[in-house]
Amino acid sequence: MRLISKSFIFSLSILVMLSSTTYSQIKSPNIQSATYLSEKFEVGPGEVVSKSMFDIEFPTGHIGVKSFDVDIVDEQGNSVPLHETYFHHYFAIKYIINKTHDFNDLTKPFGGAIFKRNDGTCNEAILPHYWGFGSESRGTSTKIPDPFAVELGNPANIPEGWEEKWLFNIMVIDTRGTKNRKSCTECRCDQFNLPQNFYNVSTEIHGKPLSPEYKGGIFCCKDNFQCKLIKGFEAPRRKLALRYKVTWVDWDQHQIPLRFYILDSTDRIRTNGSETIHDCLDGRTLCTSTPKYGTGKEVGNEEGYLVEMSVC
Repeated sequence: MRLISKSFIFSLSILVMLSSTTYSQIKSPNIQSATYLSEKFEVGPGEVVSKSMFDIEFPTGHIGVKSFDVDIVDEQGNSVPLHETYFHHYFAIKYIINKTHDFNDLTKPFGGAIFKRNDGTCNEAILPHYWGFGSESRGTSTKIPDPFAVELGNPANIPEGWEEKWLFNIMVIDTRGTKNRKSCTECRCDQFNLPQNFYNVSTEIHGKPLSPEYKGGIFCCKDNFQCKLIKGFEAPRRKLALRYKVTWVDWDQHQIPLRFYILDSTDRIRTNGSETIHDCLDGRTLCTSTPKYGTGKEVGNEEGYLVEMSVC
């Protein structure tokens, strides 16, 4: 899925407000919330799960989202520690689809879904998500102060006969029993049992053959790839899921819409004749985030793992 694969570029998500305008502090009325559980996915020791989940449960109607929080849990609903299953990332991406769509119609990729990216400056296929975190998900606030909210479900923006939907794109890496847990979470190629002829059949994000000099990254962490295990290690496979909580208000005249901008900190400048091409437009400091690393063994404070980022 080219749309998703390009999104793995190291990124920083911020919400941009018009700072030159003064707004009255009107409290949002009737805040609602709901907690959902995604479809389950199975993972074994050292195994990678990288997949997209279409048509996830989401509040309907013309609403303003105030927060969006995600955790990874087991079948009993317990949060899974990062030193057992590393939460590489999730992306929440909006799309619209015709109500008469047919996912079995192979002439229409993704059943004819049209992806509706955020307002960022990247090109159409890169960093399209609205919400997206990784190991820092549990400790990073997504709350949006009044009177701001993320406007969704506006009938004026949805063509007749179509409907607004959401998908998750996720990557998790089970690191139980791995020879080198840290290298597995970094997707170092030499730590994985790569398929035969991996470099002969793999391509990078622009469709070119993957170079044998490629030492690590998402292409060595594809779905079902296996990180090398300690000899003799055994542990049961298990089913996990994303548990996510959405809070929102019904849209009214008191809400002020926020726009999402995803910034690429690895912007590469290319030229095509006289045209200058950016992957994204970075050029000055817009946001500075401070990481926090865990110091213990409990969920949310796993030693050595990024567990929180400050927000702008």
